[in-house]
Amino acid sequence: MKTVQKYVRMSPRKLRLVADAVRKLAPVDALQYLKFTKKAAAEPMYKAIKAAVSNAKTNFGIKPEALTFAEIDVQTGFTIKRFRAVSRGQAHHIMKRTSHIRVVLKEKKGKKS
Repeated sequence: MKTVQKYVRMSPRKLRLVADAVRKLAPVDALQYLKFTKKAAAEPMYKAIKAAVSNAKTNFGIKPEALTFAEIDVQTGFTIKRFRAVSRGQAHHIMKRTSHIRVVLKEKKGKKS
């Protein structure tokens, strides 16, 4: 049960901060946490986790409460390179970075009574 969100127009460094914050939580708790986080990177991370939970529920019939994170990975996508003209005929580079978010879920191991 996984989902990959590609070409997110945000730097991987910003997304990794949010990924590190929710990695230890359950996916249902992570969605609640991200809903109230004041970082711009919370929105694409929320969408990726929600899609992974929805895939698990729809395709495998697993309840969202029975899921845990196997992996949350943020990789570097391509970089759009631009420049801004400055004085004396020079230019400064502008790097517009993109990212790929990969969320893998697994089913919790239940205790047998």
